[in-house]
Amino acid sequence: MIQFRHVTKTFPQGRSTVTALEDIDLTIAENEMVGIVGASGSGKSTLLRLINHLEAPTSGTVLVDGEDLSTLTPRAQRERRRGIGMVFQQFNLLANSTVLDNVLMPLRLQGGRGAARRETALQMLDFVRMADHRDKHPARLSGGEKQRVAIARALVTRPRILLADEPTSALDSGHSDDVMAVLREVRTEFRTTIVLVSHALDVVKSSCDRAAVLEHGRLAALTDVTPPPPREQGGSYAERATEFLA
Repeated sequence: MIQFRHVTKTFPQGRSTVTALEDIDLTIAENEMVGIVGASGSGKSTLLRLINHLEAPTSGTVLVDGEDLSTLTPRAQRERRRGIGMVFQQFNLLANSTVLDNVLMPLRLQGGRGAARRETALQMLDFVRMADHRDKHPARLSGGEKQRVAIARALVTRPRILLADEPTSALDSGHSDDVMAVLREVRTEFRTTIVLVSHALDVVKSSCDRAAVLEHGRLAALTDVTPPPPREQGGSYAERATEFLA
């Protein structure tokens, strides 16, 4: 489904360059939920942006369904991105639009019949348990409710891949649990492949099949996630994360 083959990503900084990711080899299977964890600046969000080709690798190859998006025309890249949904930390909802209009936005950009678009959007709002709020504006919603609307918007085009960049970090523990419950339902109901970036190890541990631990732009560990209770550990973030998740 998603393959990183010796992927390195650098960014210019003055007269030098900064390496965000270095020699990443990682394969994510269809219908898998994989957590990407690491300290701030470890390259988590950069890795996510390489999947939908918002960033291109400096070297190496990123394949989605066996296809290298960097070899496609801009129009073909846009078409492929329709199969990749995105959920952000800060929701990114339009403040002057209703819940329903926010979810309708991707469908309107794609065209199609108005009645069919509305029905699809309402079905997705019902799935995330927000149909009763369809006429509200985002300012009247809690953080957890906003994130559920954002998930509905990301899913309304029925993408095969969902990228979630710190979707619970702006929420309290109760709303965080609600959002992760929705993501688990998304995976089960739609067989969506989910790549979840998070600082919260407990969020990854409760929902993901595997976790990729990044440290200073390198893949420090790739571990199956199992349910033992957390233990006190010392060492670096990568060492503690790997032991907690294993």
